[in-house]
Amino acid sequence: MAITKVWLDESNDECISCGNCAEIAPVVFEVPDKMIVIEGVDFSLYENEILEAVSACPTEVIKTESD
Repeated sequence: MAITKVWLDESNDECISCGNCAEIAPVVFEVPDKMIVIEGVDFSLYENEILEAVSACPTEVIKTESD
């Protein structure tokens, strides 16, 4: 199953801009003020990095969807 969507879910917690995600997967994430997912990225090429970033997020606000 390939990752088809990655987003910041702030419904319960806030992104604290720690930068873990951008350090792990700089092609997928940027953290100017809050984490953003870079548009146009082929998530299937960075699945391991994305899943590592999800695990490393202290507030658990990075969400993914797979097909």
